[in-house]
Amino acid sequence: MRKFVFFGGKGGVGKTTVSSAYSLKCARSGLRTLVVSTDPAHSTSDVFDQQFDDDPRSVDGIENLWAMEIDPETEVENHLMEIKRSLGDHVSAGLVNAIDRQVEMAHQTPGAHESALFDRFIDVMRNSDDYDRVVFDTSPTGGTLRLLSLPEFLEGWIDRLLHKRRRSIDLFEKAAIGDREPRRVAEGDPIIARLQERKESFEFAGEVLRNDAAFFLVLNPDELSIRETGRAVEELTESGLPVSGLVINKVTPEPDEDETGRGATYLRDRCRTERERIEHIRESFDEPVVAVIESRVSEVKGTLLEEVADELNVEVEAAAAE
Repeated sequence: MRKFVFFGGKGGVGKTTVSSAYSLKCARSGLRTLVVSTDPAHSTSDVFDQQFDDDPRSVDGIENLWAMEIDPETEVENHLMEIKRSLGDHVSAGLVNAIDRQVEMAHQTPGAHESALFDRFIDVMRNSDDYDRVVFDTSPTGGTLRLLSLPEFLEGWIDRLLHKRRRSIDLFEKAAIGDREPRRVAEGDPIIARLQERKESFEFAGEVLRNDAAFFLVLNPDELSIRETGRAVEELTESGLPVSGLVINKVTPEPDEDETGRGATYLRDRCRTERERIEHIRESFDEPVVAVIESRVSEVKGTLLEEVADELNVEVEAAAAE
């Protein structure tokens, strides 16, 4: 198994439960494991009955396991302030207010959260030397796909910006003839340096996602979840990020044979429908089903989390170095 493991899926399918269970499975196998959540509801804290924040913290009572929760709103705000600071350092005072307004508007557009979170993901991946496995409990499918498709898109975009910046400086230098010598403003240009830094970050992320990351999708046995999972598989595969497996979660348990009455009849009908959908998933998806997890009566934590971890047929051992 690769070092970075992502569990995606639409909202409410149980990504936090599955990613936490897999993290526990890795930790029990002796791997120093970090689980990273971007769930604004802070569900990871609920799973382990312990508060986590933006810094990795060891999980009480579980050796080799650390957890952290990235708050999307906080990351967007930090991202906003960093952009304002960076731009403000390179423009005249008269443009600062105009830039602030433009940046504020940009952060209200779709994709702002993904952009901010992606920077944080890069930071986590860059600073993961202390861990053998990093498990990401990602945001709902649509946002995750936009997030994971950023590296390839942004690498090319920044290349074009760098070209335009260097071209504009070249023209400026040719026009600025002081003492019969062109002024060399390209050397140490802060904007070129900033763009180059961003380019290197995206190149790093793209390399990691393509070569050292595995992607699993969590879904429920309902038509909406199945359709969205199909779209996610297609889009991830087109982005060069093939899905390693599917986890079918929140499956209704079968009632005992001697149970009768309205409730038992409802459960049998529901189970029959779900079993048909599970069979459809197995037949229509090329990706293997690595677990079929039944719903529990109470919240999945403690012993129940250990049970779910045992049900996950997802490889734990680290991949051999190439």
